[in-house]
Amino acid sequence: MRTRRNVLGRVLGMLLLLVMVVLIGGIALVGWLSLTEYKPADVEAVAVTAGARHQETEIGKLYKIVTLNVGYGGLGYQQDFFMDGGKGVLPKDKAEVSANLSGLLSALSLQNADICLLQEVDLDSNRSYWIDQREHFSRGLMMGSAFAYNYNCAFVPFPWPPIGKVESGLLTLNNLAVSEATRESLPVPFSWPIRVANLKRCLLVERMPIAGSEKELVLVNLHLEAYSSQEGRQAQMEQLTQLMRVEAAKGNYVIAGGDFNQAFPGTVEKYPIPADADWLPGQLVQSDLPEGYAFAYDLNVPTCRSLQTPYHGERSELVVYVIDGFIVSDNVKVKSVETYDLNFRNSDHQPVVMEFTLQ
Repeated sequence: MRTRRNVLGRVLGMLLLLVMVVLIGGIALVGWLSLTEYKPADVEAVAVTAGARHQETEIGKLYKIVTLNVGYGGLGYQQDFFMDGGKGVLPKDKAEVSANLSGLLSALSLQNADICLLQEVDLDSNRSYWIDQREHFSRGLMMGSAFAYNYNCAFVPFPWPPIGKVESGLLTLNNLAVSEATRESLPVPFSWPIRVANLKRCLLVERMPIAGSEKELVLVNLHLEAYSSQEGRQAQMEQLTQLMRVEAAKGNYVIAGGDFNQAFPGTVEKYPIPADADWLPGQLVQSDLPEGYAFAYDLNVPTCRSLQTPYHGERSELVVYVIDGFIVSDNVKVKSVETYDLNFRNSDHQPVVMEFTLQ
């Protein structure tokens, strides 16, 4: 009996020690992440790299702009994702990421756009096998570039296997001459300790002088909140609205584009979302916009798919959304907006292309 009690005591002692080690390790990890947390200023200057072309912006000239969430090259048709109700965390291997990035670069090259607004572009991340995607797209398209962090964490500890180090953000590629670029922080809807390993979203704002005018073309690249409450999404949308209101008062030309993570008006009716869907987007309405602004999007083709399961080629099995597009000021004349159907092969998003002139 005494021997049995001794064995039981040793087992309980080892379990207690294990719990203590895990607890101390967790506290140490949260402390380290708190000390190294990315805390950007409200507004920061962003370096702009010139590309092969460096043209003046002109009134009346036809331009083409494309927005695409590239999903860090890790969210192609073979992938599901745990935040959308799937099981996947990381892409299978570097070859898969490289293949997705090559496919997306080819698709963008075919557009021959003047401006590309890209989201979820990784610089030095475990989840994308350390590929510098800013270099991949800017060199591949031979365009000027500006980059702003949306996610910068030394180690994301969840789920399992952990996501690990993430450096990711917004990349604007531009053939037009840029006078200034800034990173403008958006409200963070998460509190400590979840906040320390989460996204710090922003607007990447570029300003382009216009030939023969004192006005500017103001470009806003964005990727708004996906997994917070509606209040968190709305707070970010209100900041975007305030920026647009200020620029309209100056008489500037404004184009805001990207992944809104909110459904454009009328799109939920066309692409109904099941009641049991694991991810629901917010809803954009005309009253979200200040006076003199309008949405520009394509209702005919979905721009995003749910990552609840991998995509096996049957579109009818997917939950799809229209959450990527543009907002334009009334002095920007939209000639066309079209979503190019790439069948979600290399990303869970599809490119949306807009042709426009400045009036």
